Amino acid sequence: MKIYTKHGDGGMTTLMSATQISKADDRIATLGTIDELTSQLGLAKAHIAAMRTADSEVCVEHFDRVQMALQKIMAGIAEPRNKKHEILPEETAFLESIIDAVEDSFPREHHFILPGYCELSARLDVARTVARRAERQLSVMDRKYAANAAAKAYLNRLSDYLYMLARRSDYDEKLRREGGAVPQSAAVKPMTATDAVVEEVLRRMSGVTLDLQKAKALIEAIEQEAARTGKKAVIAVCNAQGNPVAVHVMDDAFLVSYDVAIKKAYTAVSVKMSTMELSRLVQPGQTFYGLQNVDKMLVFGGGVPLKVGDRIVGGLGISGGTGEEDHALCEYGLQVFSRL
Repeated sequence: MKIYTKHGDGGMTTLMSATQISKADDRIATLGTIDELTSQLGLAKAHIAAMRTADSEVCVEHFDRVQMALQKIMAGIAEPRNKKHEILPEETAFLESIIDAVEDSFPREHHFILPGYCELSARLDVARTVARRAERQLSVMDRKYAANAAAKAYLNRLSDYLYMLARRSDYDEKLRREGGAVPQSAAVKPMTATDAVVEEVLRRMSGVTLDLQKAKALIEAIEQEAARTGKKAVIAVCNAQGNPVAVHVMDDAFLVSYDVAIKKAYTAVSVKMSTMELSRLVQPGQTFYGLQNVDKMLVFGGGVPLKVGDRIVGGLGISGGTGEEDHALCEYGLQVFSRL
């Protein structure tokens, strides 16, 4: 199949909803600007990866997350009635946590900045200005098509995020120049105080995100408890958006338990309560009666939301025994998670 279709030769294009609109439409201008922003972030990300510093991998992961958030915003513009494209406030909170950590890590210069002190900060400043333009374009589109409020907040915060990273990059470059250190190769290029920044970011984010390392540690502890009590279970951990982070199948577990465990974790995050509690609320006459008929939802014990304080960071689903037995393992998992 050829990449060109010739359908847009007349100046029209199609959104995800199959609606044909002019390429001069504000929605197309907004999509194009966000696409440009995503590409500029890709340039900065590639530069960071090529530097091969101690924190490059973490920074690349952060940029991946930002680019995926922007893709979700674009999908929401192209298909506004589809709720799965709505960006969550947690994404803006993610940016804010890094902004705060980076800002506290070095003395800022409070005067107008001339971009271009180093290549990385220059790339970040270009991305920042495109982020500002994308935010302005979204506001123009908002006059006619009611842009998502969370998307507007995210783009606003994204430019601050990029500005702070750029200034930190300038600071690191200044330290290198004053120290007279010339790196031997890209593989050993120093970042001076940047490692401390990354550690601080990770420390602050440890209570906000649920990563693979934590999910695996949680699953391992639950597996040991399940084995001790003679259970053969499937253990699933999802993130705050309901997407699986890790799924572990114990030997001899039921085949059906795989899908059941994932759905339990998803349900617990979706309704922000345990599936055991939900099972009581879906009875006739109760608050959530009828929810048991919704696809992807399971309303018997074995799913709980994972929280840090009052904040839901993920979900845990277990399937292998009765609802009560699975819920008991979930309760054990909550105790383990509180110590991770």
